[in-house]
Amino acid sequence: MALKAILFDFNGVIINDEAIHQKLVDDLLLGENLVSANRDYNKYCLGRGDRGLKDLLISRGRLVTEDYLDRLILHKAQAYKQYVEKLSTLNTYPGLPEFLEEIKERNLHLGLVTGTLSSEAVMILDRLDLLEYFDIIVGEDEVKEPKPDPESYLLAIAKFNQFIPLSPSECLAIEDTPPGIQAAKKAGIQVVGVANTYPFHFMQRLANWAVDELPELELERIEEIFQAKEKID
Repeated sequence: MALKAILFDFNGVIINDEAIHQKLVDDLLLGENLVSANRDYNKYCLGRGDRGLKDLLISRGRLVTEDYLDRLILHKAQAYKQYVEKLSTLNTYPGLPEFLEEIKERNLHLGLVTGTLSSEAVMILDRLDLLEYFDIIVGEDEVKEPKPDPESYLLAIAKFNQFIPLSPSECLAIEDTPPGIQAAKKAGIQVVGVANTYPFHFMQRLANWAVDELPELELERIEEIFQAKEKID
């Protein structure tokens, strides 16, 4: 199959804000009279998004209802918005706008599949002047199961199919964490692991391809591989 669409993760790929999320999770736990996340943040939240809070809270002995979890996620989202609004600049990754422009120049569609709220993603993309690049956005508020479940990627494919015919084998995902890579692969999508959060050699073991930074990804070569596979199939 030819490559038709590229699906980006958000935190750790578009925006470098994991430190902010970890601080807000710590604040949230302390507000609930619970011990700070510390290393548990990576175990329960990194790559899984806000719904990873459920397992983190259960590990602290809390009974977690959906209403309780939704309330905490909403509280964290409000805190995130307030925190970000105070920042004069947002941390992104080298070469990101140029890479997105190259994707569009190749007539490839762009999607965002994130474990954060859709409203948060839209807010950040709009502030970075990158929102116009993305054809569809799937946020954690639109799915029941977070990554590594493939639900968010399958929903992205369904959204694309509202205006173009698209199968998972015609997509490429860009992820920075094991749960994200697993989610994409379970959905039948090949993955590039970018070493923004984990080391290159770790990404290389998990993903179909790995790069240290996005500008290193040779889209022409990736398209050739997709086309060659189409001929074989």
